Order: sequence, then C-alpha cells, then structure tokens
Amino acid sequence: MIRKICIITGSRADYGLLKLTMQEISNDPELTLQIIVTGTHLSSLYGETYTEILADGFKIDKKIEIINADNTSQGVAESVGLGINRFHAAYKILKPDLVLVLGDRYEMFAAATAAHIGLIPLAHIHGGEITEGVIDDAFRHAITKMSQLHFVSTKEYAARVIQLGEQPSTVHVTGGLGVDALSNLKLLSKSELQTKLGFKLGKKNLLITFHPSTLEFSTAEDQVSELLKALSKLTQTTLIFTMANADSGGLVINQLIKDFTERNINAKLFPSLGQLAYFSCIPFMDGVVGNSSSGILEVPSFSKGTINIGDRQRGRIQAKSVINCLPNNQEIYHAIETLYSVEFKKNLNNLFNPYEPAGASKKIIKIIKETGLSKSLKKVFYDIEFSNIMEKKNG
Repeated sequence: MIRKICIITGSRADYGLLKLTMQEISNDPELTLQIIVTGTHLSSLYGETYTEILADGFKIDKKIEIINADNTSQGVAESVGLGINRFHAAYKILKPDLVLVLGDRYEMFAAATAAHIGLIPLAHIHGGEITEGVIDDAFRHAITKMSQLHFVSTKEYAARVIQLGEQPSTVHVTGGLGVDALSNLKLLSKSELQTKLGFKLGKKNLLITFHPSTLEFSTAEDQVSELLKALSKLTQTTLIFTMANADSGGLVINQLIKDFTERNINAKLFPSLGQLAYFSCIPFMDGVVGNSSSGILEVPSFSKGTINIGDRQRGRIQAKSVINCLPNNQEIYHAIETLYSVEFKKNLNNLFNPYEPAGASKKIIKIIKETGLSKSLKKVFYDIEFSNIMEKKNG
C-alpha cells in the first residue's frame, strides 16, 4: 500500500532544509508526497516564497494562512489557535498516513497538535535540541511528546529525547538536514552571487541575521540597537543583512535594520536570500553575526566563524568556530575583533561540525518505509532507571 506523507513547511528557511526529503518522497514509488504550506511562505511582507516550491516542480496540496499582521504575543497566540483549527480541517481532507514536521516554530506546534488531536501519526525532525532564549524551546519538546518517530541530528539530542520518555527504538540519529542540503548544492561563484544580489562585496564582509529572543528580558529593539551600534563602527566592512522572522518583535528589528541600511552605504538588507544565495555568500564572508541557528548548524561546515549573540541559541551543541557574546555593543564589537584575530582563524583549520555527516534525508525516508505506522497513538513512557537518576542528583 502506498503511504501518504504530509510535510508542513512554514518558511523559506525550513523549506530549504526539507527540500531533499521532499524530493526523496516524491521519487519513491511506495510513497505519495503531500505538501501543506503555511507561515511566512504566504506573506507578501516576506516575499510569498511558496512560489519557489512551485518553481521547483512540487505540487502544493493546501495553503493554510495563519500569520497575523500583529506579531505581538497576542498575534502569535491567535495564529496558533487558527492554525490548529485549519490544519485539522486539512488533514480530514488529505487523510495522510504520516505528518512530518521540522523543528520548533509555533506553526509546527499548531500542525503537530492538530495531527495529534486527529489521531494521525507524527514524525519530528531536529528534536532534543535546546534554545534557551526562545519560546520555541518548549514547542520543540511538546512536539516530541506528540510524535511517534524522532529524527535527531546528534547522539546527545537522541539521549535527550529518550530522557523525555520516548522509546529508544523510535529515536534515530540522522545528522542535520542543513548539512545534507549543503552537500547537494552547487554554490554560486563570486561574480554570479554579486549579480544575483545586485550588490558588490568588499574586502571585508559580514553576513548578519538577528531574530527576536522571545524569552529574554531585554526587548528586541534594545538588542538589535546594541548590535547596530557595534556594526556602525565597521565603516570599511560590507554588511549584508537578512530580515528577522515572524516572531514577536520581528517587525521592530526589521524596521531598525532598514533604517540603518538606508543611512550606511556599506550595508544592505535582503528580505530573504534563499538557501542557494545564503549558503553561496558564506565562502566570501569573514563570518556570520547574529543569533540564527544556521550559524551553529551549517556555517561551521564552511570553516567560518560565527558570532552568536544572546541566549536564543544557548544550549545547542556548538563547534569551536562559535563565539558567544552578550547582546551589548561592547561585547559584540569585542567578538568581532576576536573573529578577525590571527589566533581565532587558526582554530578554523580542520574544524569539526558536530552536525555532519550528510545523508539525513535518505536515512529518514528509509526509516519511514521500514517502520509500521499504527493507527493507535498509544505510547509507553520510557522510564530511565530511578536509581541512576538519584545517583546523578546526589552525586
């Protein structure tokens, strides 16, 4: 019997990671690919990036609009409620055998909740990770508890999913999807990249992406203002910005960056570079700056440094190329000085990325095909030996 696998994509970022998996499903005669598009894909503010999915030859089965123009906490809460309702209705029509979600966004939480309520088996990619500075951290662990299959990027994350009570037989270490995507991309040359961007790179270049840290006490406005203060000192460095995501505070960040780039001829803001242009930029950058997961998960594969600001990514396993700093302009500027130092650059030789090797997409599809999907979502909680827990607690 042919299985229907429904993939949810909410942004250009997660589509770039899921694209290979979608291709694997589409090419497999034993599987049928269903695609539900939601989130910023459908927003004109973020470029209506669902058109890229169509351009790649995929068929979109459902478009579910849930993004609220008000991206405050109230707006996000309303989006989650609306999403649960609309995803549930879509599943009743599509009747998938398995819903596959990636990561920790509130859009994925809504999709996962609707699947769980609808008694549809759920598979989760990139569970077990920690991002202490954002509400997504709790969404990720909640999705884990609603899922029957777990595809994690490292052994450490597998252990954490099991610690949450998931049966070890359902937890599979596949590596990071970003690394997988990189291995299948033909990156643009410098001249091709500059033509695509309509922007000439300088002798020194930095790529900057800064998202709201939704669990930190300082506001998005405060944090990005500190970042821009530090960057304003780099008058001889080309600064390429990408827009913040749709989290609460994202619109404020984007406006401040837009104002900054209008005042500084060495800086330019792009709504979204897309996977190919983004990854093609990195070889020509001196490093990346901000708090995006890509700086932790994929950038180390380029042997480039990452300046990771604040607590948004705190808790993730990191390569030695990551420089952590507080969200104030002095700390950020000091981190930039470290990035350019001879000693730091030496550390980039023979750099190990803990999210390698590639091959995650093929592993995921193989496991899905080999796994029986029960209509019952009953799970037995996996208890770690109580004595071992107490020993660790008291020792």
